[in-house]
Amino acid sequence: MSPTLPASTVPPMRSKARVVVAMSGGVDSSVAAAMMKAEGHDVIGITLQLYDHGSATGRKGSCCAGQDIHDARQVAEALSIPHYVLDYEARFAAKVIDRFAESYVAGETPIPCVTCNNEIKFRDLLETARDLGADMLVTGHYVQRLEGPNGPMLARALDTDRDQSYFLFGITADQLASLRFPLGGLRKAEVRELARSFNIAIADKADSQDICFVPTGRYTDVIERLKPGALDGGDIVHIDGRVLGRHNGIIHYTVGQRKGLKIPAADPLFVVRLDAARNQVIIGPRSALTTTGLMLRNTNWLGEKPLLEVAADGLDLYVRMRSSQSPRAAILHAEADGVCRVELVDGEEGIATGQACVFYADNGPQARILGGGYIAKTLKAPPLAARRDAVTAAGVVG
Repeated sequence: MSPTLPASTVPPMRSKARVVVAMSGGVDSSVAAAMMKAEGHDVIGITLQLYDHGSATGRKGSCCAGQDIHDARQVAEALSIPHYVLDYEARFAAKVIDRFAESYVAGETPIPCVTCNNEIKFRDLLETARDLGADMLVTGHYVQRLEGPNGPMLARALDTDRDQSYFLFGITADQLASLRFPLGGLRKAEVRELARSFNIAIADKADSQDICFVPTGRYTDVIERLKPGALDGGDIVHIDGRVLGRHNGIIHYTVGQRKGLKIPAADPLFVVRLDAARNQVIIGPRSALTTTGLMLRNTNWLGEKPLLEVAADGLDLYVRMRSSQSPRAAILHAEADGVCRVELVDGEEGIATGQACVFYADNGPQARILGGGYIAKTLKAPPLAARRDAVTAAGVVG
């Protein structure tokens, strides 16, 4: 049995292609493998051992642990497809875990899943798939690969509650040509039903929740082990310069945080930014959280025309700074070397450096993804919408 997907979501493949499926041991990747098998393709299942999973074995809510490798192997056996476990532990430690710790120490709030997708799954694993002669690398991500007039495009998943496009903005056009996401046009309930129809034993397995290499749920333990001194205390400073208290390590704080400051005040105070150079947590009123602009680094662009060509003078689009939010109106200004400036039309509260800013063509539920970048700096100014209203009002009065 295989689902009937809209034709536009299925990239052209020969009738019997060789595909590598990234099998994490979860329901989604297992169903993706079963769908490829049902379509008659030559399927190879690959599970990545990304870290020393001994401490996480059997712990619910963490992916890539020992139990997950076992589950992936069992599903592959049931589907009668070859299955391999590849040791990517060293490269994962260097490219994901170390960078995660470095980012926190630098006062950022990193997204390790984005780094893993960019550096491990869609770079290293895709290269391995090509070495195996595969036509496609298939994953269980909830995102759509559409066929456009100028080639494949990336778009948000049909199931907006499961959409993972925020974590996949780093996929390049070259990589997209060799990728397939068969779950992008399905809802989670349909995927579980397919798992049962394929007689997949883990059809009701819970989804992973935690960062895979933080089996205790305490990321500070990982950072302290890798970066001794990361928990050194320092001052909690108001934006007006007053020292109001002490902290026990800036890695315990994130922009927008209110609880845990232990600072008596008549009005609520929030973490406005983290000053790693001075080892300070900067706090202020809620109004100080408003960000109206962003400077981005390492920008990836998925549009047909070069980014500098279409955004040198500003490009209207929509952006997401959090995976859980809906796209927000913005204007993108492209500069050289992958640096971009984003104007947020209505402003946004509590944006942290290190997070992603993902570009969308519109704010619809299945909007096309145009790329994105990492937030290097936040900018403060009156929101663009408010400035436009002021100009309009001035013109009317005049």
